[in-house]
Amino acid sequence: MGFCLYLLTLLLLLCLCTAQWCYQKQSCADTCEDPSRWAVQFPRCGGLHQSPINIVTRKVQVNSSLPPFSFIGHTDIINITVKNNGHYAHFGLPPSVRLTGGGLPGHYRASQFHFHWGGSGRPGSEHTIDGERFPMELHIVHIKEPYRSLAEAERDTAGIALLAFLFEETAEDHPHLGTVIAALGRVKHNGSNTVIPNFRLSDVIPAAEDLRSYYHYVGSMTTPGCEQAVDWTVFHRMLSISSRQLEAIVEQCQFWTGQPMTDIYRPTQPLDGRVVYRSKSGAPQKSAAHAWISAFSALLVIVTLMH
Repeated sequence: MGFCLYLLTLLLLLCLCTAQWCYQKQSCADTCEDPSRWAVQFPRCGGLHQSPINIVTRKVQVNSSLPPFSFIGHTDIINITVKNNGHYAHFGLPPSVRLTGGGLPGHYRASQFHFHWGGSGRPGSEHTIDGERFPMELHIVHIKEPYRSLAEAERDTAGIALLAFLFEETAEDHPHLGTVIAALGRVKHNGSNTVIPNFRLSDVIPAAEDLRSYYHYVGSMTTPGCEQAVDWTVFHRMLSISSRQLEAIVEQCQFWTGQPMTDIYRPTQPLDGRVVYRSKSGAPQKSAAHAWISAFSALLVIVTLMH
């Protein structure tokens, strides 16, 4: 009887696992579909317009017709629900948070935002710039109006607008990530949820006037089923996060398998002939570290020439 119960439990776990997908660092009896095998179970993940990508800055084309964004409701005080869906933490946003401009074909209403991170000092952004992966990445998902759900919007090749913000590590804490980190600590297990009261999206991301410079390309969702229905915007302006905050974030949650929720990013996908555009509103903004390195290199050249 005991052996039969053990066998039944093992078979149940195996069935559950084969119906799921994993990130690279996960394992579940070697049966979960990691990113390299997502297309086996989710055929759209093998499409030609997949995300994320590596943005090669020397190949980016300037598009002078890409205008600034208009953010609606980003300064409103709202209550948001946070849920651990087993793969990442999902922060629900009300439809009063909306978006237009940026070359998007219409108005879009917010659905949710989430983060991608690494672990144990490893970077965890999904998009890379000239091969460099950054500490963390924020995605804000918007659905094209008048669609009522993500599933409905996914049938439109421009049904989803996804805003991506890369993080750079700084000495000082991000002043408003404390509530996010605390909420993650309350949704440790798959299926758990909590509420963040009195939240403002503008506390996390910069004002519209500081977001005029960005990359734009067409791609997909970065989790199965990888629907190719996304207008991607990757902003040049980076968000700050301290090493202490990074360490705190990666320690909070667990995957549906019970493992620590770390390295939650999909590897970059082939560009397959797509063009990445850049708005005309300014050159890419480098991180503070990059700026110091460039300045120091220039100083060394001057000193060398003087001697």
